Amino acid sequence: MRAIRGAVCAENTKESILENVTTMLKEIFRANSIEVEQVVSVTFASTKDLDAVFPAVAARGLGLTSASLLCLQSMDVVGALPRCIRVQVLADLDVPQSQIKHVYLGEAEVLRPDLVEGAK
Repeated sequence: MRAIRGAVCAENTKESILENVTTMLKEIFRANSIEVEQVVSVTFASTKDLDAVFPAVAARGLGLTSASLLCLQSMDVVGALPRCIRVQVLADLDVPQSQIKHVYLGEAEVLRPDLVEGAK
């Protein structure tokens, strides 16, 4: 069992949130060779300025109908990255933690530059 982290930013519209979350999840699945059946649960945490749609709607659209999905509001920390959706995917994977690829896209790359693909 492995936990894969990621984040992406979006505008506060249903279309933007769903598009960006879908892109992030697809990249997490691609980078880690995850099949839908291997996903046990997905937890989303969104900043308070994103309330147009639950990010889990995008996950259901990718076929995650059996996995547990949870949407939470992130802590409202002064100076934190706005319009941000963080994710933790728990998947049934038999690989070393060191081989897990975490996915931070676009503006969210600043959260964990050490984990961004190609970072030094």
